[in-house]
Amino acid sequence: MRTLLLGAIALFIVSCGETAEDLNAESIIAKAIETSGGATIDTSLIAFQFRDKFYRADRNNGRFKLERCTDAACKDTLDQLTNADFKRFVDQQEVTLSDSLVASLSGGVNSVHYFSVLPYGLDAKAVKPELVGEATIRGKHYYEVQVTFSEEGGGEDFEDTYMYWINKTDFTVDYLAYNYHVNEGGTRFREAYNIREVEGIRFADYNNYEPAEKFPPLQSLDSLYTSGSLSLLSKIELEDVTVE
Repeated sequence: MRTLLLGAIALFIVSCGETAEDLNAESIIAKAIETSGGATIDTSLIAFQFRDKFYRADRNNGRFKLERCTDAACKDTLDQLTNADFKRFVDQQEVTLSDSLVASLSGGVNSVHYFSVLPYGLDAKAVKPELVGEATIRGKHYYEVQVTFSEEGGGEDFEDTYMYWINKTDFTVDYLAYNYHVNEGGTRFREAYNIREVEGIRFADYNNYEPAEKFPPLQSLDSLYTSGSLSLLSKIELEDVTVE
């Protein structure tokens, strides 16, 4: 299923005028971010509901305020993560938290916002991308880009490893997989569906799958998916998405 990048394809011309030889992990990610509306995300206010919580992300060219609320008006319990710190407000009053709870809550807020706008953010300094191969999934051709993180700036989960299957024609992220290490760890594979565009930003919901093996090679997940060897754990669905 999978082929290595060979010099023989160097003359293949992609739509942007670059040859396949010119494309490396960084340029593929840059195209994917552009395709998903990265320039709009840079200066946007995005709101959505995920399960029983309400989320808002206010971004301004590197500055951000990421919020999670238990009610739509954000007056009950509000968790707020910014470039500077993390705060929790209950009944609109800030409460004191232990360091361990700050780490747990901020990680939860960041995770949902991170996944909501992928591949946005994959050009951060802490990201270490590598083009590891190509694959064909359901008749479509993909670049396989593996992402690891440096310890500095990589957050608490810097040891996690991700794989992105980026469409070779339109540079959309249609599938992704990752190994994580918190709570005994595991592996997940996500299939994008319900693709829609809101004010120039591409959003997707995901079928969230689990393999029988705890930490299989991430490059094997597409084969396990197409062979029906993954178990559907949950659906990741963003509701009532708005962009300003």
